[in-house]
Amino acid sequence: MPDNVTFEQALAQLEQIVHELEEGKTGLEESLARYEQGVALLRRCYAQLRQVEQRIVELTGQDVEGQPVTRPFAHAATVPAGPSNEGR
Repeated sequence: MPDNVTFEQALAQLEQIVHELEEGKTGLEESLARYEQGVALLRRCYAQLRQVEQRIVELTGQDVEGQPVTRPFAHAATVPAGPSNEGR
């Protein structure tokens, strides 16, 4: 997998792998290889997200001189409960 793959490209590849594995039309060896590729892509996506999160700051106001006051963005992942997220 090339190092210059964008987040969007990696995510699209990961979605394709999941689709192929869910279909169940590939053999065991190929399924295992695709699964391993998916894990590598997932790790890459998480690493890219962590890098981006470190660059995001939250604007909290202004100081007395009118300069922006910021703090690191406190990220909390939330996944809505529902039938579309079951089993994942």
